[in-house]
Amino acid sequence: QVQLVESGGGLVQPGGSLRLSCAASGRPGTRQTLAWFRQAPGRERELVAAMTYSGDSTYYADSVKGRFIISRDNAKRTVNLQMNNMNVEDTAVYYCNSGASWTRTTIVPGNSWGQGTQVTVSS
Repeated sequence: QVQLVESGGGLVQPGGSLRLSCAASGRPGTRQTLAWFRQAPGRERELVAAMTYSGDSTYYADSVKGRFIISRDNAKRTVNLQMNNMNVEDTAVYYCNSGASWTRTTIVPGNSWGQGTQVTVSS
């Protein structure tokens, strides 16, 4: 149904910044939470940041708090991830996801995924 396409990945030096974008297309459904996941080599895919449709609730992984900012534009059907003060541990493929949810003890991805965009932090 909904299609998600990420863009903005690339190479960046430690301490630098990068902005990812995700554009949704296809028939709209319910007002879904949008999220960014990432997967580094040899690691499990993890939730990086998420935001509900109205923006009344956000999630940030501890490793990115204070450095990354998630935002969305519902009129444009986009979600963005501003990544600041990046470090080598941020190197991963970043995936846009629609329909995720989280509680104090669990994170459940939605069933719509983008193809992923590579982010590499290296000097």
